Amino acid sequence: MKAMRVIWMLAAFIGLAGAAAYAAPSPWEQPAAALADQISGILGPGPAHLTVRNLSSIPADGLPSIQRLLAQHLKARGIISSGADSANTIRVTLSQDWQGGLWVAEVGEGAETHVAMVRVDLARGPSSGSNAQDRITLRKQVEWSKYDLAAPASFPPMATRPVLAAFETNAGLTIMNDEGIAIYARSSGAWAFQRQFLFAQRNSLPRDPRGILIPSADGNGFTAMTAGEECVGSYAPQSGPAADPGDGWTVQCHASDDPWPIANKLDANGTPLLSAFYNAARNYFTGVVSPTPGVDLPPFYSAALIPRAAGSAALLVGGIDGKVQLVENGVLKPVAGTRDWGSDFAVLPSSCGGDAQIIASGSGEAAIDSLRAFELAALEAVPASAPLAMDGAVTALFPASDGKSVLAVVRNAVNEYEVDRVTALCN
Repeated sequence: MKAMRVIWMLAAFIGLAGAAAYAAPSPWEQPAAALADQISGILGPGPAHLTVRNLSSIPADGLPSIQRLLAQHLKARGIISSGADSANTIRVTLSQDWQGGLWVAEVGEGAETHVAMVRVDLARGPSSGSNAQDRITLRKQVEWSKYDLAAPASFPPMATRPVLAAFETNAGLTIMNDEGIAIYARSSGAWAFQRQFLFAQRNSLPRDPRGILIPSADGNGFTAMTAGEECVGSYAPQSGPAADPGDGWTVQCHASDDPWPIANKLDANGTPLLSAFYNAARNYFTGVVSPTPGVDLPPFYSAALIPRAAGSAALLVGGIDGKVQLVENGVLKPVAGTRDWGSDFAVLPSSCGGDAQIIASGSGEAAIDSLRAFELAALEAVPASAPLAMDGAVTALFPASDGKSVLAVVRNAVNEYEVDRVTALCN
């Protein structure tokens, strides 16, 4: 009798535990089901290769359960997980921005790729916000897009051409694409088109063209470099009540294979602090820089000067092999913690601790990219913020003229471009 009572109590305990588990489903159940609904609407029944990566504050140990939930909901809708050789692919990125969690699925069906996304309430999950190490919160706002007042029809629409670089001068915003340069000025809270300047020659640019805009020392002009082309712009305000701000601009472009200024600054004489030779045929810098850092550099995509407390600077380079290295005192050393970095990064001075933060894009070819702040502790890049989801792929990053933000060029899923301003807030 006593044994029967023990068995009955044990069965009751198991039943209550099962009921509790049923009453408290995974916090990721609803977003997984919603994303599976969208994916099935795109793909339909059949096999597909599913991968999931985490760029959010969700703990890494929560990733397997989320992937299982997605696979279960997809299977319930007729989509069966298959091997990497499947013609259909589903790449899910768990990311977040200032509004909360954002799960993005890139659905590949043959040669076509479609995007699905759902918002996620991170407060319901095991992690309700930033990690303890996240002392910085990144924020973004659209600085320029096709919805600003556009150029006349005779000029290629700037939002549909590859934007290579963007920068502010005292007179407004300068946008460079693969056809030329456009000048914008503030009007009713938006950037209104002022003037256009086409390149001197039309070059055959690589698949992902690159360019650099460097402000002049007085802030009233710029130097622009792209493959085989150099432009110098200057601004002199016109007098009179009817003067058009755009009339004050003079921009001259000419063919050039000179090295590019890569330190984002010119000295008082207009000389670049650091220049690098660009291989237009290969779309990267050769590794030859001037003045020499005292060591041979590998070919690289991006470089930035890292300020030091003593007033000197170190050079951070992102090689074409994906390795990030630091040059200081004539020595080239690898930087740990950069495996997930993309090919673009920029330095952002802030008051959140340390001399500066490095804003880096995510690695891979995801349709939805992310930005994250890092600090260099010795020779290791330590995350200082949670990832900030962008509305497309980040194709270029530049420090802004205010010294407190960076400008990110973003290409969305329909190949339209915008420029976002990214700032850092101290937590």
